[in-house]
Amino acid sequence: MRKHYHFIGIGGTGLSAIARVLLEQGNSVSGSDMLLSPLAAELQNAGATVYKGHRAEQVQGADIVIRSSAIKDDNVEVQAALTAGIPVLKRIDFLSELTKGHTLIAIAGTHGKTTTTAMTAWVFDQLHLDPTYIIGGTAKNLHRNAHAGQGAYFIIEADEYDSMFLGLTPDYLIITNVEHDHPDCYPTRESYITAFKKLIQRMDHNGTMLICADNPQALKIGKWAQDLVDVHFYGTSPQAQYSLSNIQHRENDGVRFHLQLSHGNVITQELSIPGDYNARNASAVLALIDHLNLSLNGASQALAAFSGTGRRFDILGTFQGITLIDDYGHHPTEIRSTIGAARAQYPKQRLITVWQPHTYSRTQELFNDYLDVFTDSDMVIVTEIYASREKVQDYSSQLIANQIHHKNVHFIASLADTTAFLGSELKDGDVVLILSAGDANQINQDLRKLLTQTINERGKHV
Repeated sequence: MRKHYHFIGIGGTGLSAIARVLLEQGNSVSGSDMLLSPLAAELQNAGATVYKGHRAEQVQGADIVIRSSAIKDDNVEVQAALTAGIPVLKRIDFLSELTKGHTLIAIAGTHGKTTTTAMTAWVFDQLHLDPTYIIGGTAKNLHRNAHAGQGAYFIIEADEYDSMFLGLTPDYLIITNVEHDHPDCYPTRESYITAFKKLIQRMDHNGTMLICADNPQALKIGKWAQDLVDVHFYGTSPQAQYSLSNIQHRENDGVRFHLQLSHGNVITQELSIPGDYNARNASAVLALIDHLNLSLNGASQALAAFSGTGRRFDILGTFQGITLIDDYGHHPTEIRSTIGAARAQYPKQRLITVWQPHTYSRTQELFNDYLDVFTDSDMVIVTEIYASREKVQDYSSQLIANQIHHKNVHFIASLADTTAFLGSELKDGDVVLILSAGDANQINQDLRKLLTQTINERGKHV
């Protein structure tokens, strides 16, 4: 039956994806946010009613209200809905309702889950399975972050933040890796690991889990889960049934690798996107396809054509000889891997990395882990911390910039000053990698304009 769903915080990645699925299923969708993001604008163009700002009257007529985790109990729309007797849910409360009736494929992990989910959705789409999917970013091939398909499969990025993924009961679960993150939700490493174990415990005994054996904690969790579900390991580890080998980095042209399947056959896979981590992500997808007895040849062709996900090693282009790359990476492991991929992709060019630390809690909790991750970069620029959902604190990222183990580190607090510095520093052939889960990707947009201005002023190419 058609319902009216109202979203408080509709412009965020998670809620906008759910809203799109419900809209495509024929429901009425409205929502509000303090800032109207591009995702909110896309929903508006697709038929949703989107309000800027929160007002009590905007929930009128809604059957169900779904709120972002960032929305507090005293929000005016939350209070208006409760007063009117309208159910107010968080994502975790609604996911089981949204996914019921489908074969649920969930992709979890500290890193790589967005790209792996996008890969999976794209492959299933190209195999003409018309899946429903929710991705924590925009899949470039699919030009969207969500879709309500007519097929049997529901593919979802299983977000551990605020224990969101504990609203899911997967039939198939991919875990890319497990490393302590989100200390604002999980104060200890043990509490973080426990959340993943709880997700596995929600699965039926006949469920299947594919987990990366190359990550020490994921390997431990996989072994722990072997009495609960059907566990298969993938990766370069000798313990992997799906064995990844011969990873070759091709200059300016992605990566190539071999994957030996559990029954011995070997696939030679090419990807247009770089990085060992993407070879692992693709291996997980191929292992899933093999386990489901779907077309491996079709999946391999689809993966070769996969062009990536927005803000995940997103090559924006080369402007006046300067290559600009945008990436969402903010955890130490993500930063190390992404810089490594950039170095492999551009081995002869000067690599300048701009890092905007994300949240005070993560920066402080993982402080020491950040100090050694920038080795493959030629220059490092650290901006001020992006607070995100946290209150601004009297704590500066200059503290970490001063201790990073690198001979060429600059602390530049503001994004505007960072852009200005780059404009005066860049030379033909340089590669600029922006690492930010906040708003530092704005630097790339400003840099394009500034490069042209700088060139005109100098009368020659930078």
